Amino acid sequence: MRSFTLVPSLSPMTVRKGKSLAISIQEHMAIDVCPGPIRPIRQISAYFPRLSPTSSFAEPLSPNHAAAPGLLSPGHAGQDGGASGRGGGGGSSGLLSPLLPGGAGGGGSLSAMSSMDTSIEIDSCDSDDNTSLGTLEFDLLYERTTSSLHCTVLKAKGLKPMDFNGLADPYVKLHLLPGACKANKLKTKTVRNTLNPVWNETLTYCGITEEDMYRKTLRVSVCDEDKLTHNEFIGESRVALRRVKPDQTKHFNICLEHPPPLPSPTAMSTALRGISCYLREWETEQQRSLEERGRLLLCLQYLPPASDGDVAAEPKDRARGGLCVGVKRCAHLAAMDVNGFSDPYVKTYLKPDVHKKSKHKTAVIKKTLNPEFNEEFFYEISFSELATKTLEVTVWDYDLGKSNDFIGGVSLGCHSTGETLQHWIDCLKNKGTKVERWHTLTNELPGSTQQE
Repeated sequence: MRSFTLVPSLSPMTVRKGKSLAISIQEHMAIDVCPGPIRPIRQISAYFPRLSPTSSFAEPLSPNHAAAPGLLSPGHAGQDGGASGRGGGGGSSGLLSPLLPGGAGGGGSLSAMSSMDTSIEIDSCDSDDNTSLGTLEFDLLYERTTSSLHCTVLKAKGLKPMDFNGLADPYVKLHLLPGACKANKLKTKTVRNTLNPVWNETLTYCGITEEDMYRKTLRVSVCDEDKLTHNEFIGESRVALRRVKPDQTKHFNICLEHPPPLPSPTAMSTALRGISCYLREWETEQQRSLEERGRLLLCLQYLPPASDGDVAAEPKDRARGGLCVGVKRCAHLAAMDVNGFSDPYVKTYLKPDVHKKSKHKTAVIKKTLNPEFNEEFFYEISFSELATKTLEVTVWDYDLGKSNDFIGGVSLGCHSTGETLQHWIDCLKNKGTKVERWHTLTNELPGSTQQE
């Protein structure tokens, strides 16, 4: 086994201007086989540490801070060839390590930064591919009392140029995931010919429950509007809504990113590709069966039989007591027409319905995905009978000259589960009190209901 050792009598090499560097074969072989750990090459991002308001400033701000001081930290080289620290370390050497907290080259105290508002979210990106797309600032506020989510789109900076003039016509779109994209899409106005647009526009989602805030994600995307061609995508960011606390505004300043890449079928073998296609179709079918078709705000109130003195004050049909169903409004319904809207109306049934007299229907609201009805229907029924009944509420899209399209529905009764069961129980427990609650529309109702 051949081994090479470095000749100790070799003098340090110096290179003069105009002369080429000459290395002997002994030095070359000794360098190649010289034992020792391979140290990682420092990246420029090591000198620009990622700061977070929630991070501990007692930790080093830069990786590899214990390495030998052989690299120059930005902003520390003096104009006369000497080096001087910001904090007055005039006697330090000319080559300094990256920024260290409290060190000779650290400069300044970080105690002031510890008081930074933790409600501000700072998401910095080291990738040039991401920072080249621009940054976006927006606020999120969830109001628990009104079940509404407010997104205030503030401004963007340094967006990627999309037009021939080196500018763009940006606007912001919001989507709630998972969910029907067309149903819950919100959009800001378009700001013309700028890469630093300012919107200061608030977009509101109605009917957002606390369960939605735990499991849903808000997709915020910036696009460029083109009148003659298709609108172009600039960048996006996705925010898990569970990061937003109720009744507290949270500020986001994020870098726009490319959409997550889809898995390439060519990277898989034939067998894996077949399994993947099968699983994808199965997942799509499962999502379709559980797809949210919008939200419905219902008000339930059980009116007990009126006493003799109150009979005159009550309407005749309500004097003997019964269930009052208030259809208030719907939010981000699924679009059923080619124009991207629907012509929705609501029907209610109290089943089992032997005589088929429990059907009630609201008026049709044209071309909207967020209709407001504010209609009430009354079912004359005793309290004991109500415990065996099921209230079915369905939403339909009206079509002239053909069958109406089923959008979604919800069932409330003693055999329901989750929020619907809780709403029904609260109605029965609190006689005479109106109980309002948002419900998610699905297409899981019996097939007999889905025929109009």
